[in-house]
Amino acid sequence: MWFWFIFALAALIGEVLSGTFYLLLIAVGLVAGGLAAFSGASFTLQLLAVAVVTGLGLLVLRKTHVLKKREINARRNRDVNLDIGQVVTVASWGQGNTTKVRHRGALWSARLAQGQPAGAGPHCIIEIEGSVLVLAPEQPA
Repeated sequence: MWFWFIFALAALIGEVLSGTFYLLLIAVGLVAGGLAAFSGASFTLQLLAVAVVTGLGLLVLRKTHVLKKREINARRNRDVNLDIGQVVTVASWGQGNTTKVRHRGALWSARLAQGQPAGAGPHCIIEIEGSVLVLAPEQPA
């Protein structure tokens, strides 16, 4: 009977070390198995208690979106790519609204973002697709 609580404690220690909710769910399920054992249930019912409580906990956490990973679009996220938001100067646009700009001491290919007006002057980097900067005209402050 006590082995359920020992395994639950081990799962809690693993949870603290890993920082996921999955081991916490397993620990709660193992405690449920220990409580079932303490009440005199058969080993089959103890296993069933572990499975049901763990499964229900997983369903609750998924429905509340606690376990959902945040999708990060690295092409547009300044926290991932420090070039996003930087200003470059466009001399002129070529065919297909493409150009070459100087950024961080190198010559980069760039294209105008969809729906933006083509014009010379300062442009803000709003996205990076591979090695191509996607630009939009800089908005005055």
